[in-house]
Amino acid sequence: MANEILDKQTVYEVNGEEVKLSGNIIAQYLVRGNEKVTEQEIVMFLQLCRYQKLNPFLNEAYLVKFKGSPAQIITSKEAFMKRAESHPQYDGLVAGIVVEREGQMVEVEGAIKLDKDKLIGGWAKVYRKDRDKPIVTKISLSEFGKGQATWKQMPLNMIRKTAIVNAMREAFPDNLGAMYTEDEPFSPDVESQVQNEISNLANNEVIDIPVEEETKPSQVHPDELEPEPVDMPYNEPPASRPY
Repeated sequence: MANEILDKQTVYEVNGEEVKLSGNIIAQYLVRGNEKVTEQEIVMFLQLCRYQKLNPFLNEAYLVKFKGSPAQIITSKEAFMKRAESHPQYDGLVAGIVVEREGQMVEVEGAIKLDKDKLIGGWAKVYRKDRDKPIVTKISLSEFGKGQATWKQMPLNMIRKTAIVNAMREAFPDNLGAMYTEDEPFSPDVESQVQNEISNLANNEVIDIPVEEETKPSQVHPDELEPEPVDMPYNEPPASRPY
């Protein structure tokens, strides 16, 4: 029965292109991490891709599993935004950051702040054509900042993007409710975990490198040394002058 489920091929369309998926294809080519995924996790991933019209071969979605953790389905930010913006009721958004300025909490549109401002969060408003008021989301940096490289380098941009993703999910729960991006706090830091796994394997592997024995110069007493012949240049004597 298990083999039949993994072998069965599912066919659906994404942007006019045919996508063919099976459990075996997912297990062999579309899983990241160092732990084997279960049949149930594979089926859940396949059904999400089919229902949300995601193409995993274009990295729009992938399945991640590491030791000690359940598998997680991650959606790329590009695919998430594309799905949200294609909704017929989508009517635009406004987003920015929240900073502490002179003791006051200030919402700034965009992702730029004054040098003296302290970044404390992000916000987003998503508008729908069928609603009078926008869906508003405000999030805290302390809860959403993951501390990985991208967050350390671009915290303003990342907290703004994360606020947008959360607002979009609240605005369109039927379309985006089960989709989570790699920047959200409960998603695994894939890059860091892969690097850690590589480092652990490298540290545990014993590499036997043969060491050549160093050749010590033989010690010879100075009296035993024989002088080497030295070639002296020979100059012909000058010819005698006639008297």
